[in-house]
Amino acid sequence: MSSFACVRDKEDVIQAFMGVHEHKIEMLFVRDEHRAKGLGKMLVLYAIEKLAVKFVDVNEDNAQAVGFYEHMGFEVFKRSELDSHGDPFPILHMELN
Repeated sequence: MSSFACVRDKEDVIQAFMGVHEHKIEMLFVRDEHRAKGLGKMLVLYAIEKLAVKFVDVNEDNAQAVGFYEHMGFEVFKRSELDSHGDPFPILHMELN
């Protein structure tokens, strides 16, 4: 099962979005000017509570994203040296605690 959710402003412009596939957050994006305002948290909580999300993969070099997901209750259970395209970008595989 795949799902897509977004948050729109008063003018109906998308300010944040999330894609989920089979209990895993595949993408989460929040516009820079709307970060730290709770939109990402709202989307992740929706994914956990309504879509039974349990997993997310995060680029190890993206400390902000790693910290956000840890704050949301995810923990690293595995590390891969390469990303899904085989490129040398270490990926942290995280699971909801």
